[in-house]
Amino acid sequence: MQFGFVAHPTSVNLKRYVKMLDLVQRSTQDYQSGYSQELWSHQNLIPFMNFDRIVSATGAEASGQVCYLPLTAKEMLKNPRLSLKRVIEGANDFAADAADIVGLGGFTSIVGNRGIEVANVSSIPVTSGNSLTAYAGYKALRQVMKWMQLPSANQRVIIAGYPGSIALVITRLLLESGFELDLVHRPGAKPSDLLEHLPEKWHKQVRLSGDIGDFYKDNRFLVAATSAGGIIDPKRLSPGSIVIDVALPRDVAESAALQREDIIVIDGGCVTASDDVRMGGESLNIAIKQQLNACLAETMVLALEGRAETYSIGRTLDTDKVLSIGKIAAKHGFFPDPISSYGRRLEPAKVASFRRYHHTTSVAPSPGEPKINGTKLYSNVHHDTALRFRQHINPYLADFLQTLHCDRVFTKASGVVLTDSEGRDYLDFVAGYGCLNLGHNPPKVVKAVQDFLVGDNPNFVQYISMPQQTSLLAERLCERVGNGMRRVFFSNSGTEAVEAAIKLARAASPHYKILHAENSYHGKTMGALSVTGRDKHKRYFLPLIPGTLCVPFNDLDAMETAMQQRDIAALVLEPILGEGGVHVPSEGYLRGTRELCNRYGVMLILDEVQTGMGRTGRFLASDWEGVDADILCLSKSLSGGLMPIGATLASTEIWDRAYGTSDRFLAHSSTFGGGNLASTAALATLDALDDGTVMANAHQVGEKLRVDLNAISQQYDFIGEIRGKGMMLAVSFDANFSQAIAAGAHEFATRLPGDWHMTWKFLPDQVRKNLLDAMNRFEGTLSEMFCMRFVTKLAMDHGILTFLTANSSTVIRLQPPLILSQDQANRFVSAFRDVCRDMSTFLD
Repeated sequence: MQFGFVAHPTSVNLKRYVKMLDLVQRSTQDYQSGYSQELWSHQNLIPFMNFDRIVSATGAEASGQVCYLPLTAKEMLKNPRLSLKRVIEGANDFAADAADIVGLGGFTSIVGNRGIEVANVSSIPVTSGNSLTAYAGYKALRQVMKWMQLPSANQRVIIAGYPGSIALVITRLLLESGFELDLVHRPGAKPSDLLEHLPEKWHKQVRLSGDIGDFYKDNRFLVAATSAGGIIDPKRLSPGSIVIDVALPRDVAESAALQREDIIVIDGGCVTASDDVRMGGESLNIAIKQQLNACLAETMVLALEGRAETYSIGRTLDTDKVLSIGKIAAKHGFFPDPISSYGRRLEPAKVASFRRYHHTTSVAPSPGEPKINGTKLYSNVHHDTALRFRQHINPYLADFLQTLHCDRVFTKASGVVLTDSEGRDYLDFVAGYGCLNLGHNPPKVVKAVQDFLVGDNPNFVQYISMPQQTSLLAERLCERVGNGMRRVFFSNSGTEAVEAAIKLARAASPHYKILHAENSYHGKTMGALSVTGRDKHKRYFLPLIPGTLCVPFNDLDAMETAMQQRDIAALVLEPILGEGGVHVPSEGYLRGTRELCNRYGVMLILDEVQTGMGRTGRFLASDWEGVDADILCLSKSLSGGLMPIGATLASTEIWDRAYGTSDRFLAHSSTFGGGNLASTAALATLDALDDGTVMANAHQVGEKLRVDLNAISQQYDFIGEIRGKGMMLAVSFDANFSQAIAAGAHEFATRLPGDWHMTWKFLPDQVRKNLLDAMNRFEGTLSEMFCMRFVTKLAMDHGILTFLTANSSTVIRLQPPLILSQDQANRFVSAFRDVCRDMSTFLD
């Protein structure tokens, strides 16, 4: 069966889009067949899309065409009779082209007495599509309430646009389900006339007003189905409000709605075709299937069902027919979910997190509870945490984590295992980015902290006394590191430890310049950021501190050239580039660096924040070459991961030059640095490392893990390298998509009618440059996407957590706790092998 559909743009921007398509379409034909007056003449309808062969989930088939009448609602209302004439002409054109049914969509609420006038003169059946549109809006409201676990009984909902055909039938459906409604109508209408559309038994369940503002404070659910658009002011909505916006044009302007993080506006009149539906003309499984306007989908469904009948016409739509078309649509594979907001898919977790605004004592779903529409419901802990994080911490990060399937909420941690709010266990190969060398909640460290707390010990007594545990920790660290270290400054993090080191070096030197390595990472406070060798971290904070110089990592010649100026106070260096992608320097590089620093009078600051505390199999990574720092930075795992702490160690000589006078001894300080509680945790951590067992395990299990992964990587060209030392490892990917976009564009231009290569040739130079830049960047993004999908599969398919390095989105870090067992390492190897095999589909 064949259908036709007359669409119209719902905004000026969409009208311009339609005009652009019309211009491109005619130009294509011109390139192919040459100029003709007929080609460039006025057309009533603009061909938009052909559905040559739709195959539904049942195997039923239909075909059809969508054309645009390029008039917005405002333009139609300026001359409704002429607009109606053009709609009728369009319907008759479809009939002449052998269509069996024609859909009118939004025209029916603007001109033509809800489709009646068109149906009266059309030679083929006509549908407005309003029945499936109403069904989609109704089901969207019921679905969000299920996600929020709210009972329908006694819920109050605003219906805007009453008694329009869509608003009226949704009103009747909700009243049948026990809802209480606030009905918003056009100003001036008589309540008695409005109530005539409803059986008397429901009159007590509704309130009426011509001003939606009368109802904002009493409602957090709204259904908007007006024909005017823009009826709802999102600034006046109560926090937690959810609007099902069925109206075209929209009743809630996107720009205004996006200024509120505590409301959700749902696209209420849309359906999506399932994977079982083939829309005709699909290429690479890409087709127009998601968020179809339900008025178009109803026309398709009737054609697939073989029902050439006038369906959704007039003000009063039958509720049974609305529910029936919903069931028929589902049979053919068209569903009102997934739901979206302004075309962007909404995750159930975000919707369900709004439950907290609705003051309910709902019960969380139990494990194994059936899914709703195929979507898993998460626990209250997950929902509430997601909402708080999104609203009060970082909404963009919330979207990022959700997109990458990393929006978990962990509720338990022990050793190498994290357990999320849904009860699933994960092996943690991120381990706080190096903070958890002893694993989550190491028992000995936890006990030491508990004993400290129950003993009523003093914590923050620095600068008014000499803290006992902190003093002991300083002694232990100096003894553990040796090499002349005698002074320790305590802070709260790695970046603070680096800040302290830079200030110490400058205060102790007649020079102020600080040398650092390309692709390094030392933190994000201003001083540490200034010596971080990656522009992407710096670009938004310029100018940074002056006097920093960058040299290539693992290049002694370049380092010496920089030092020959003899104006360098210090070199800050990671023994292994961590966030730079876990790059291990050549044998002898650190020793050569030490010799150059001695020769040119440059202090060597070793940043062992990530490499220290046994990560590579020695207490410090620099121990492998027997290199001593002048200033040493520690943090991350220093407290066993239980609390923030950083430490900057230096010799007596350097400290005295910097701070050894009455004017200078308090030139650098930290309110929370050096507290006894954090020091207690650090002392227990040192105790756990003293016998060397943990570090030996890091070296043995880590090196076998590297060898095993390397053996697998030899089978796949998309893995560039397995590198690292001990349990500081990385997988570098070489997923090359270069020239993919250019090749695709060339193929597309070649296959299109006419000569589109000539169009490219005569594009302005700047336009071509911008397009080429965009293509190159997108190809780089594809490589990053490949790497991130690898991370996702390890987590989702195998319960193993990994992540990317900060400086490179094509490198996966592997930094599990140093207590990782061989069995756990073997589990990772097996998972890695499986994911490599799956991902080879893309780049084999």
